[in-house]
This record gives sequence, structure tokens and C-alpha cells, in this order.
Amino acid sequence: MSGANAIAPVAPDDRIEWIDAIRGIALFGVLVVNLITAFRVSIFQQFIGVDSTGIHSSDGLVERIVALGFEEKAFSLFSLLFGIGLAIQFDRLSTLGQPFYWLARRLAVLLAFGLIHLLLVWNGDILTEYALAGLVALPFLLLPSSGLLLAALGFAVLYALGPALYSVPWPDAAALQLHVASANQVYASGSVAEIWRFSWDELPLILSLHGFVFPRTLALFAFGMYLWRAGILRRAHDFKDRMIAAAVVGIAAGVALHQGPFKNPGIVLWALGYGAALIALAQLSIARRLLSALAPMGRMAFTNYVMQSIIFVFVFFGYGLGQFGRMGATLALAIGVLVYIAQLVLSNWWLRRYHFGPIEWLWRSLMYGAAQPMRKADATHE
Repeated sequence: MSGANAIAPVAPDDRIEWIDAIRGIALFGVLVVNLITAFRVSIFQQFIGVDSTGIHSSDGLVERIVALGFEEKAFSLFSLLFGIGLAIQFDRLSTLGQPFYWLARRLAVLLAFGLIHLLLVWNGDILTEYALAGLVALPFLLLPSSGLLLAALGFAVLYALGPALYSVPWPDAAALQLHVASANQVYASGSVAEIWRFSWDELPLILSLHGFVFPRTLALFAFGMYLWRAGILRRAHDFKDRMIAAAVVGIAAGVALHQGPFKNPGIVLWALGYGAALIALAQLSIARRLLSALAPMGRMAFTNYVMQSIIFVFVFFGYGLGQFGRMGATLALAIGVLVYIAQLVLSNWWLRRYHFGPIEWLWRSLMYGAAQPMRKADATHE
């Protein structure tokens, strides 16, 4: 066989369902954090302090819960899952030959999608960083499991010590306050052209944020690869007790380090604690049945992530409902939960009929250079 037929992807039903379910849960965390801290208000508002007069209101409570329980942890868990996905893809493509070539194509297509999303939809995009970090991390797949673990630890140390070793360009508080004030005006009432122009002007600041967390992303990619390469996820049931212990230690350490000078490594430990808890939970038959309902959300994570951006820029930006800087956190969270539930229902409906989500299908088709089969043979037309 040659060409597209020779490198056709593994059937989508041949998956580890609970990994998809955990990805669906992580996507909820990403949605909540993006909604409360980046779509609703300027992402830079958190760096200039907040008015404490509303700290005991429902909005203040929601902001505190999101900051404590989800912020950075959801993205860290999502990064871990991306690394796991890279290792799984590498193993599957290795049976067909040229795994690095096909993974590089896969990541190049992701980079193209990310740049479109970054420049034309919303500059809070994470796809571009994941594509670039994935390309950097590809050589890690040549390492044995012990080498992957060492790479993960090395990048984690770099992330933890980063503020002492190097600095990223960053404006002072007064400049940030002016920027946030401008964002509140432009994003809430600007035209498409005005919002695009302001969004592009923000990119240097956005890139500084990505530059700071890039070592963390690489560390979690490598650790995700390690978990797969070492066989821990393929034999997760055998590690259930150790996963429970890791969950307790990780979350406790994250909480303990949250306010101290070691906050950054604490975030990673907290996220790993979440991941270990979910992996342990997924090994229980009752919990696995409940988690399976979330698997379609994770299988269509790419489509759902982009769909969330399109929905929320319409809600908050001036060419839509113009709620940027105006909507409270409580109402925003309620809308986010409704959107997530609607996406979950739609994902279940879609995947009963089709092999892939729409953007996942386009991603695979561009990667392989040929249109992939979409409709399931036994799908009904109801």
C-alpha cells in the first residue's frame, strides 16, 4: 500500500475512553478560566490588582474559586494530556513508518489553525503554543522512559527558577492600567477592524505570557510522554493505589505552595494531583460509566475549543453583544456551564453519526493529504 491508504489513522473507536473523558473535564476547566479571566475582561487585569470591595459578592466568590481551583491547573492538565496524545500517535504511526514526518505534519497543520485562531478570532489562543512546543518536543520521543522523566524534571526546574534566571519583557503597572482601560473600550464597542488591530497590538504582551509558561508546557508534554512510554496509563488499574497517593500529595503540595515563592511548581503539582485523582477514579467501574458520558467532549476537544471562542467573542466583543468588561463573573459562569452542556449533547449526537468532529476531520485530512472517511456506515438519518 502507498499514499493515504497506507497511513490511514487508527479507527476512532480504538481509543482509551477514560483519557478522552479526562480531556473533556480539562476542557471544562479551560473554558471556565478563559471565560472568567480573558473573554469577560482583559487577561491583563489580574496583574494590576482588583477592587476588594466586591470580594464577598457572588462575582467575587466565583473569581476566587476559579483562581484557586482552576487557573493554570486546567491548562497544565491539558498540556499533560497533549503530551500523552503525542506519545500515543507516535506509537501508532511507528507501525506505518516515518512517525516523525507524520507528527511534524500534524503539528504544522495545528500551527496553521492556531495562527488563524490567534490572528482572526481571539488572541488568547493556546493552539499555536502547543504546536510550537510539540515540534520542540518531538525529539524527546527518541528517549527511553527514564530520559523522558529527566527531561520533564529539567524543564520543570527551568520553569520554577525562570524568574531568577531570565526575564520577559513586561510593562509597569501604570502602563498595564492604561492598556486595560483601552481594552475595555475597544473590545466592548469596537468594530471588527478596530478589535483586530487592538488584538494584534496586544501580541507582544501575549507572547511574553507564553514565553514564561513555555518551559512548563514542555515539562508537561515530556511527563505525559513518560506516563505513556512507561506503560503506566496502559496498566492504570495496577497503579490505582499509587495514583490515589499521588493525588493526595500533589493537591496538598499545591495548596501548601500556593501563596509562597514556590507557587509555580505548586501549580504543576496541583494539576498533576488532579490528573492522578481522575486516573484513579476512572479505574472504578461505576465512575468509568459516568466518565464515559464526557468522552465525546474530549474526542471533539479541538472543535469544541474553537466553537467556544466563536461563541464567546460574539457575546463579549463589540461586533456582537458587547459585554466585555460589563458582565459579572456569576452570569458568565452560568453561560459557560450552559455552553458546555450544549456542546456535550451535540458532541454525543455528532459522534454517533460521524467518526470525527468537524475540525478534527479537517485536521486529519490535511495531515494525511487525503479526505478521511467521515460518516459512520451504520449512522442513521434521524
